[in-house]
Amino acid sequence: MTDSLDQDVARLATFTEAGERRLAALPPRPDRTPDEQEQAARIHADARQVRRAFLARHTETIYGLLTDGLTRPVRLPELVVAAAERFPGLVPTREQMAAERAHVQAHKEGREIDQGLFCGAVLRSPTVGRHLVETMLRPTPRALDLVDAFRADGRAELDTVLVTRRGTTAHVEFRNAARLNAEDERLIADLDTAVDLVLLDDAVAVGVLRGGTVDHPKYRGRRVFSAGIDLTDLRDGRIPFVEFLLGRELGYLNKILRGLLTDPAPGAVAQRMTSKPWIGAVDAFAIGGGMQLLLVVDHVIAAENSYVSLPAAEEGIVPGLGNLRLTRHTGARLARQVLLGGRRIAAADPEARLVCDEIVPPDGVDEALDRAARALSAPAVAANRHMLAVAEEPLDLFRDYLAEFAVAQAERAYAPDVLEKVERRWRERERRRAAERSAS
Repeated sequence: MTDSLDQDVARLATFTEAGERRLAALPPRPDRTPDEQEQAARIHADARQVRRAFLARHTETIYGLLTDGLTRPVRLPELVVAAAERFPGLVPTREQMAAERAHVQAHKEGREIDQGLFCGAVLRSPTVGRHLVETMLRPTPRALDLVDAFRADGRAELDTVLVTRRGTTAHVEFRNAARLNAEDERLIADLDTAVDLVLLDDAVAVGVLRGGTVDHPKYRGRRVFSAGIDLTDLRDGRIPFVEFLLGRELGYLNKILRGLLTDPAPGAVAQRMTSKPWIGAVDAFAIGGGMQLLLVVDHVIAAENSYVSLPAAEEGIVPGLGNLRLTRHTGARLARQVLLGGRRIAAADPEARLVCDEIVPPDGVDEALDRAARALSAPAVAANRHMLAVAEEPLDLFRDYLAEFAVAQAERAYAPDVLEKVERRWRERERRRAAERSAS
């Protein structure tokens, strides 16, 4: 690599194209011999070394070209597509990603790792990384299409989320009933839209997050907050890195914590941040991504028979920003027990008070919600919780962490131990289903 962008773009394209030809000469991943698997791994490793060298020299320049000198907000999914088209070989093309989506996780080439390298390099830059973070704090196009109807009706029914306004409180209810309200691609997209609607509606003072009733035999008819990432979808290759694993952190989770970035009001100079207090109500359990969600809300109400956990060690992936945020709540020792040892915190445990504000009987959650919403609707609450976020998690701290997370999470999603675990769980589930069919 040189300091000439044009020369390095040409060299990157030539090198990666040669690697793709060598890769295409090999059988598909599940049919490769151990020697062929090693050949493919070397091809990918060599290409990634060149991409890293290219990004080390040109990240800010290419981001500037993709965003017209940082004057145009380009959301992360569109940014990655534009980078593939304008700088061949830097990130996978649409066609390559479509081909990946046709396979289970273990049979993919792992091209999302290349997306992780690109996203990590962008986020690592204080200038362009901040621009990307702020871009992702803007309302989604889908929310802008729906907000007028929500303001008028106080109701938005999405595929897996129901949003209803009751007085000045907006209730966001997860409705992925067949999967214990686990996070899948639909729920992530719906939550991004739902959070935007709550923040865009001036009639709303407080947002509430709660799981709806589920269909699982063990919990049928009961509310469940969230079972975390859908490991079946991860095994089947339906957990996209850009839209899901990174998008949720830059999207609704960050909006709940930091607020929504909107265009200036008429006559104003600066952009506006719309921040509102949020309440999380935990029925049954909040696992993985569900517990991560509790770390960005302002008040947590948990039923006495519920529990929370971040089973990162068991799943093998990084639990989002849980590693950054949990220590603020629990201290370093307990955070390590949860994150590294898989410790589950029951609502009945004394330590539950470190992550929950109120522990109430199961039939007292509704009353506690109403009481907390009234308390948090005071005029000064929104301003003070915004300043708490600024003090506890400055934007550059968030950006620096996410730059490392982007690479680490993409690599972990294709790590052999993760692939083996999700495959083993899938086989165990299939055996249980077969046994249930035989018994019936």
